[in-house]
Amino acid sequence: MKYNSILLLFIVLSFAACTERQKPVDMTGKSTSTKTTSKYEIGQVVEKPLSGYVKLPGQLRPFEEVNIYARVNGFVQQVPVDRGSIIRKGQVLLTLEAPEIESQAQAAMSKYMQAQENAVASKEKYGRLKEAAKEEGAVAPLDLDNALSRMKADEAMVMSEKSNVASINNIKSYLTVTAPFDGIITQRNVSAGALVGPGSKANDQPLLVLQYLQKLRLEVFIPEVYVDKVDLKSPVHFTFNSIPGKENKAMISRSANALSSLRSEAIEIDVNNTTQQLKPGMYAEVKIPLLSNASSLLVPNSAIVRSTERQYVIVVKDGNAVITDIKEGLSANNFTEIFGNVHADDEIVLHATDEIKEGTKIK
Repeated sequence: MKYNSILLLFIVLSFAACTERQKPVDMTGKSTSTKTTSKYEIGQVVEKPLSGYVKLPGQLRPFEEVNIYARVNGFVQQVPVDRGSIIRKGQVLLTLEAPEIESQAQAAMSKYMQAQENAVASKEKYGRLKEAAKEEGAVAPLDLDNALSRMKADEAMVMSEKSNVASINNIKSYLTVTAPFDGIITQRNVSAGALVGPGSKANDQPLLVLQYLQKLRLEVFIPEVYVDKVDLKSPVHFTFNSIPGKENKAMISRSANALSSLRSEAIEIDVNNTTQQLKPGMYAEVKIPLLSNASSLLVPNSAIVRSTERQYVIVVKDGNAVITDIKEGLSANNFTEIFGNVHADDEIVLHATDEIKEGTKIK
């Protein structure tokens, strides 16, 4: 009885296996799945803040800087300062010698003194004629009028010569060059005996360069796409390449409020430098804070096709490829900010290549 039961079970299992193997085969090549498949990986454009700040390069510049030139022709007589000299406002930087200016000053003074003598004589003559004219018929009215005119003309000549003397003295003062503000001499390009002046070849470069270094300007250029996203009320964090590991913090001091030829706006951050540790020309890495509601359109880096002529993404519309030119912004966390004729939630090909042409069937 036990043997018959085992045999019966064996026969049933064999029949089931044969039935499974003899199912009809679909020879049409059509998939039995209803899910649409694509050989391209497809993603979406995402709209969200890339980060809370944008990282840009900056450069230190002197808070005040002036190139010292000679205003008149002359020979350098003395240069009491040199590169690295600490200067105070009004301190003599160099003196010039110009004999022709001395001669002009003496000639102008002589003419002034002569004009004064003539004016005194004319005034005394007019006074005598006016006194004599009190007696009727003693002085002709015409003579009195002529004397008055002469006196006024001589007084005008005195004023003219006085102005000429002042003008020559101003020019003479140019022979002594003084510092316009406190600072340090960073360049010296002249020595005693050199011929300098506004029209000389030696004037192609400044005689001296004076810089105020107790405070510096950190200059940063903000790209046009971020100009309206900068948070002016939040502090800026920056580190200098020559002093790694030390992060500084300050507020934006001023902005140009205009775009340069490079389509960027210059901003400046005042940096205290009382220790003189920082030098003009140093580069810094600056984190410019962005407004919290400043969102960007982001795509994975692999979705952008780059060439020497253009950058583009492949947008999927109605299942077909549409090549769309874009401009790249910042990159972070394998995502890149893009600008162009794309919108949030647009479908794009993630691993795009230039082998995908316009109108290619994507899905």
